[in-house]
Amino acid sequence: MKLWERWLRRPKSVWLRKALFQIHLWTGVALGLYVLMISVTGSAIVFRNELYTSLWPGPKTVAISGPRLTNAQLREAARRAYPRYSLSWIWDAKQPDQAIEIWLNRNGHRKERLFNPYTGEDLGESHPYSIQVLAWVADLHINLLAGPRGRVVNGVGAMFVVLLAITGAVLWWPGVRAWRRALVIRRGSNWKRFNWELHSVIGFWMLPLMLMFGVVGIYAGFPRPFQVLVNKIAPLDVYRLLPEASIAPARDFVLVDDPANSPLERPRFARPKLSTGDKVIRWFSYLHFGNFGGWLSKAIWVVLGLAPAFLFVTGMLMWWNRVLSPGARRARLGPGFGQSLGPKVSR
Repeated sequence: MKLWERWLRRPKSVWLRKALFQIHLWTGVALGLYVLMISVTGSAIVFRNELYTSLWPGPKTVAISGPRLTNAQLREAARRAYPRYSLSWIWDAKQPDQAIEIWLNRNGHRKERLFNPYTGEDLGESHPYSIQVLAWVADLHINLLAGPRGRVVNGVGAMFVVLLAITGAVLWWPGVRAWRRALVIRRGSNWKRFNWELHSVIGFWMLPLMLMFGVVGIYAGFPRPFQVLVNKIAPLDVYRLLPEASIAPARDFVLVDDPANSPLERPRFARPKLSTGDKVIRWFSYLHFGNFGGWLSKAIWVVLGLAPAFLFVTGMLMWWNRVLSPGARRARLGPGFGQSLGPKVSR
């Protein structure tokens, strides 16, 4: 019988499947906590825009008193308040009675403070702590709290997620006679068999979603190859120049200090008109966070986004049942008891 025929009829007898099982097992063990974190934080920030809107109290107003301070005077007021920090941004207020937002940095730690544009008084945090926590969760999911380097690490992690999805799909195949039964969970199984079938069935039905999450994660870490490919098919106007345009803050800004602490005037952001290629790139974000069908698609994505975490939990239970628990019993009972451990749940 040829290899492919054995694969179709009796896949568990093929040595390549056994090798893929080891790759799938140990990749899942190594990436388990990472996948769990990415899955949970991803579901947590699906409604981040709506939460930002509901939690945002609106711009802070101040009393108009006397002449407005210049940008240089505002910089000096911020530096007096935080002498160990360097000023990075001063955001222009849209109305004369609104506070000015100033960003300051020190060794990668950023402060976002509000200042009175007439007196230079520090008015406190620019965002409520609830929004700061939500922004922290989003930064953890997208950048692993490490900026561009963390996003690259996320891209590498996404490659392994794709590897897990592909090897899991190969391992799922039970043979031509049993593949229909492998699509559903059978009744009457013990909990170990039930857990294995749950892992297998969810992995099969969530395969397209897992692949999509993985590919978008790779794009987030390494956007240039995707942009080059899309640009060859449908020319890009925006994303070729602004790789992170989809996540750039749509805000007006007028001043930033360069490394020499000299102010640089910058143009205001304008919402660009997207070309066909730009729309294709934008759909990476839409599919990843479910931003294509309103509240319903986002609510579904919150639930589906937890599928990787669920696969991690069921996979760890399988590992416990198959490896850790028998090993612990052998160590506790001593040599000679390995044959009385009972049948294993096989993949």
